[in-house]
Amino acid sequence: MPELPEVEVVRAGLQAHVAGRVITRVEVLHPRAIRRHALGPEDFTGRLAGARVEAARRRGKYLWLELSDKEAILAHLGMSGQMLVQPDGAPDEKHLRVRVRFDDEGPELRFVDQRTFGGLALADLVDTGSELLPAPIAHIARDPMDAAFDPAQAVRALRSRRTEVKRALLDQTLVSGVGNIYADEALWRARLHWSRPTEKLTNAQGTALLAAAADVMGEALRAGGTSFDALYVNVNGQSGYFDRSLDVYGQADRPCARCGTAIVREPFMNRSSYFCPRCQPRPRRPRA
Repeated sequence: MPELPEVEVVRAGLQAHVAGRVITRVEVLHPRAIRRHALGPEDFTGRLAGARVEAARRRGKYLWLELSDKEAILAHLGMSGQMLVQPDGAPDEKHLRVRVRFDDEGPELRFVDQRTFGGLALADLVDTGSELLPAPIAHIARDPMDAAFDPAQAVRALRSRRTEVKRALLDQTLVSGVGNIYADEALWRARLHWSRPTEKLTNAQGTALLAAAADVMGEALRAGGTSFDALYVNVNGQSGYFDRSLDVYGQADRPCARCGTAIVREPFMNRSSYFCPRCQPRPRRPRA
């Protein structure tokens, strides 16, 4: 699934090409693409006609278009969702699900999703005390690249959970934006094993881990994100290339870039964790 850098690349593209424009017509070409909008296709298309897109925004891995009437189009990219800006009249993509046209007759916005795990929905914007967020994601925490992110508070939140540090890092209510790829990369940089108990995490280790997450996601953002196949692209259909710079994720049996030890892959929550057994020693189990 796209993580913070990939979503931010898409958000920036939408801000450049869609913000400030007025929607005239929306076509839902596959009902599954708006299954999260409980009132159905007619309500979705009818309420969007005439709405102005004020801005493209993001919280962690979540993306939305803020509209003029305190509503938002909340986008779930899922495994293969793409938000593409295409010239009016360009051939339709094979897996085009939703088309949005604007009053200036300029490029249209298309939601393309091969696997249809993603989708779009209209959501009310609610005041969280510091900003307006779509109601379904108002509980999501800030991410390490957010200007208002509080590292000390985030470390306290991580340490308050009685679980493994990677599980806590992936909990979007504690720290948002970090997924499986960048969690492994941040843990490698911070020299922490993924299974370290959060209650054993020191303040210094927690701070270093969050700084590492911000650093690696910043580097990925500058590279356009991480693309392992053609399913993740920016609004112009271009892939990112940070996968060439990954130190541990997907590098099983290859030498660690820091010490030369072979990288290890282990099962983790129906996915995988990659780590260096020398740089990231497994925590000792307490004696019985």
